[in-house]
Amino acid sequence: MKRRQVPVQGHAVEIAEIGSGPPLLYLHGFCDVHGSVPDWLEFHEALGQRFTVIAPAHPGCAGSEENDDIDAVDDATFHLLLLMDALGLDTVPVVGHCIGGWLGAELGVHHRERIERLCLIGASGLKVAGEPIADLFWQLQPLNGTDRSGLRRLLFGEAESPLAHQFYPDGRNEIDIELLRFKMCRFASRIGFRPPYFQDSKLAGRLGRCNRPALVLSGREDRLVPLSHAEAYANGLGDARLEVVAGAGHCVHIEQPEKTAETIIGFLTG
Repeated sequence: MKRRQVPVQGHAVEIAEIGSGPPLLYLHGFCDVHGSVPDWLEFHEALGQRFTVIAPAHPGCAGSEENDDIDAVDDATFHLLLLMDALGLDTVPVVGHCIGGWLGAELGVHHRERIERLCLIGASGLKVAGEPIADLFWQLQPLNGTDRSGLRRLLFGEAESPLAHQFYPDGRNEIDIELLRFKMCRFASRIGFRPPYFQDSKLAGRLGRCNRPALVLSGREDRLVPLSHAEAYANGLGDARLEVVAGAGHCVHIEQPEKTAETIIGFLTG
């Protein structure tokens, strides 16, 4: 993997890149590059066939330094703006998964001029009455110290599939992988640990300001971020369409990588 460090207000940010072509800013989630795995997934490699995928690690994640000034989603969004300035990214397509999608949406409502097109995959960030985002923090601690079935159920359509066990096996994983996940959870707790989790109560009312073309993707079996949140994003954004992917949960980009990448590439190039 091609990696480099970019300084942002005195803090090093790790940037991973893959592919060739026009730039695409990718904002990672939990079960993702920088979040739980050290290398690109099949989904990212497919995007790299058409774009130069630029994926920064969120503050404190992977090889990015901690930034104690970031303790709310607004701080993380402003950090993202500074990073885009440092990278020379004026207006680019933005793709984000989970928390990365939330950050992409916040960027879109506050600074729509920086986004060419927006793609949200299983994006958190909204408050939907009667449909809260599930308690991921509770499931991060394995039952009886070894059983991760609850976490797999939140993230994958089939919790006991070989693919789900590959990413979140029972017991302890390799120390480098555990550290990646720990760092991601620390960042998530900084901006999202205010029950109900992972939401900005004001975001829904601001979505209409983001009038850039948008694609909202959701796995039909997503038990972390309910489908109603994807529907709210699609209805609230100024110019959006919704795609629901069968046979997938929250990690639609892992469970259906070819279909997800094909849908996104078609949207970004159409």
